[in-house]
Amino acid sequence: MRIAVVGVGKRSTKVLGYLKGAMPEMEIVGFVDPKPTLLAELGDPAQLKEFSTVDGMLAATKPDLLFVGSPNHLHLEHITCGLRAGVRVFAEKPIVTTLEQTWALSELLCEHGSDQLMVGLVLRYAPQMRDLRKSIAAGHLGQIISLEANEHIEPQHGGFFMRDWRRYTAYSGGFMLEKCCHDIDLFHMISGARPTRVASFGGKRIFTPENAPNSNSMMELYHTTPSIWETTDDPFNSDADIIDHQNAILSFENGITMSFHTNLNAPDQSRHFCVIGTKGMAEGDLHRGNLRVTDARTNARLVDIDYNDEPELQIDHYGADKQMTIELAAFLRGQIKSLPVSVIDAIEAGISAMALDEARTTGNVIDLTQTWEKFDKFDLRNRVKVNAD
Repeated sequence: MRIAVVGVGKRSTKVLGYLKGAMPEMEIVGFVDPKPTLLAELGDPAQLKEFSTVDGMLAATKPDLLFVGSPNHLHLEHITCGLRAGVRVFAEKPIVTTLEQTWALSELLCEHGSDQLMVGLVLRYAPQMRDLRKSIAAGHLGQIISLEANEHIEPQHGGFFMRDWRRYTAYSGGFMLEKCCHDIDLFHMISGARPTRVASFGGKRIFTPENAPNSNSMMELYHTTPSIWETTDDPFNSDADIIDHQNAILSFENGITMSFHTNLNAPDQSRHFCVIGTKGMAEGDLHRGNLRVTDARTNARLVDIDYNDEPELQIDHYGADKQMTIELAAFLRGQIKSLPVSVIDAIEAGISAMALDEARTTGNVIDLTQTWEKFDKFDLRNRVKVNAD
């Protein structure tokens, strides 16, 4: 498996490291990155061939896969290069950053096939989500009525966002899209539907000058995670235009309702979810490593799992990064026909995230009916190109 890489950042090197473990025959045949700070994590830098353009790299190396780990706003450009060169593409989330890019990508997939693009939305691969899907399929919850969830992020990571290139909406697409599209994808999965109406409130009230620490030792907390590109030093006095807290309300096509809360200054991190149906309730936390399913009428505990005894599940998206690459390797080899999450799922999660930010900035309840009608006209689930090999 010959892989060309654009964007040698933290996420790229993490995923490619796991993919190498799952696919030892993998070979990095070239890379494009104007500032390849983490190149040594891919292998011996002297043995890795650098290119100035993606098109030039693809023409020279003729890879089996293009790995897109560039900043979000460049994803569409680089995905386009890969697909037009006849190369399958794996792209990190979020897949695109605007509705205009969404429609352009949809047109591209109509031409080249939606199965030619894989996406790094990892949370469906997490063990809690696999076990939750089993409970839903077994009928433990009955008809799902409502759910709530959060992503409470530690100050160290919040400081990173306010110092990194992700602080610019023009690069990242905004905080809800950059950080919470994983979670939104899970809401779509759990509900089995897409939101038709969304409302949202939030802003930047934590990482502001008046809240800056008084001592250098306290400020060090917000520099725990290093930034590589377009970095700035002080997260409290930065030019960030992303938010640091947000509350959202969603109403889905099938009548399910939910609320979601995210905050970048939570010292006790959590990624909690609670799903309540006519027969039972599922509650768990990806970060804290648990899942409980309870019968609503008998109070019987149908599922009670603590994932904290498995060290692998405490790192790298709760073990999901490793599991994703195992399945990705099997998919690329033709051993399995599909992955738990598709580019269509990623596009739909992105549309919902963009709508939530539109609701937040405009103060309006956003109706997505016409947006979904436009997207569905592309009929991407039937636009596939199965590789001959």
